[in-house]
This record gives sequence, structure tokens and C-alpha cells, in this order.
Amino acid sequence: MTVDLEELRQRVAALEGRAGGAALPVHPALAGLVALRAGGVYGVDAASLLTTVLAGPSAHGAWCGIVGSADLGLEAAAEAGLDLSRTVLVPDPGDAWLEVTAALVDVLGIVAVRPPRSVRPGDASRLTARLRTRGSALVVWGEWPRCDARLSLVRSHWSGVGAGHGRLVARRAVLEVRQGAGPVRRSEVWWPAADLVAREVEPPLTAPTPIRRPGMRSTA
Repeated sequence: MTVDLEELRQRVAALEGRAGGAALPVHPALAGLVALRAGGVYGVDAASLLTTVLAGPSAHGAWCGIVGSADLGLEAAAEAGLDLSRTVLVPDPGDAWLEVTAALVDVLGIVAVRPPRSVRPGDASRLTARLRTRGSALVVWGEWPRCDARLSLVRSHWSGVGAGHGRLVARRAVLEVRQGAGPVRRSEVWWPAADLVAREVEPPLTAPTPIRRPGMRSTA
């Protein structure tokens, strides 16, 4: 959608109050796996993860922004729970991608960006400070110098197709989160299930499980 930033700032201010560090709603597929907070930076390695992270706040009325993802499937994003009527899209910002991202951070609750190239640590630090001041959160599809958490799609399997016929009805996926120096956590989810709703596998085959990194000592 196209909108004047000042107009958008006024509209968003009337709809939501933001504070740095405040907890943000999390999509059911990620519940118990990662906590989102205003002022945080979260890395993802897949478009489906990007839209799922955004869908949590979006479902609760937050305005979202997506910068530099011209190939993002909007139909799939809507099916994941992203409210496109409250989403500002800048599919091709060109060399001004960082400036556009910073401008959206000023007025939106959560912004996603797919950087076309590596970002300098100094630029990343300045944007992080801006996030904390504005009470916004950033989702990065790609590399970023420092993230509060990094979410990865480890593996997935679609069901519903057999012997060359049928249709895809559900996907079972293993998601992984790395958060600071803590242990890696994994969870198995239906993403989505046959009813198009994403949720944790019940009973969980891999409930959010810490995974020790090489060289880590057990404290048990």
C-alpha cells in the first residue's frame, strides 16, 4: 500500500502505544520457542518464518512493514495470518533500503527487511538504538551483525500427496532457535495443519528442547 509517513504515524499513534522492551504477541507455531520484544532484532532464514513472526503482532492489530522482499508471496503471507490491510510493503527500495527501514521503524510496531547486502556493524547498532527508542521490533531475512534470536527452518515434510496424485494438505516442520549464548532450542510444529492453522505437534515429538553445542558442559 502507498501512504504518507506522517499520516501513517498519526494513524498508528492513535491505535497503539509502544514501549521499548514490551512483550509482543507470538504466533501459536512459535509459542514457547521464542519471546518477541519491542526493541529486539530477530533473524530468520525463510520467507515462511518471516511472515509467521509478523503474523503474531499483526493478529493483535499491530501495523507491520516489509522492505525488500519483492518475491514474497502475499497470498501465503495472508494465509499465515498477516493482515495485509495493516501492512506497508516496499518491495524494491533499491540502495535506500536501510533508510526506508529506519523510516518505517519510526512509525510501525514491527518491520521486516531482506538486506540486499551485508550491513555495517555501526549502521546495525544505530538502527538497534532506534528500535529501542521507538519501541519497534525488526525481523531480518538474511545476515545481521547481532540478533536477539535467530530462527531457522531445519526440515519440513508435506503430507497429502500419494502415488502421484492428491494435494498438499499439511506440513510438519522442525524449527530451531538460537538465542545469545544459551542452548539451541527446537520444536516440531504443524505449519500449517490440514485446517490451515499452525500449531505445535500434539503430543510434541520434540517439545522445545535445549540442544547442547559442542564444548558445552552439562550442569546436571
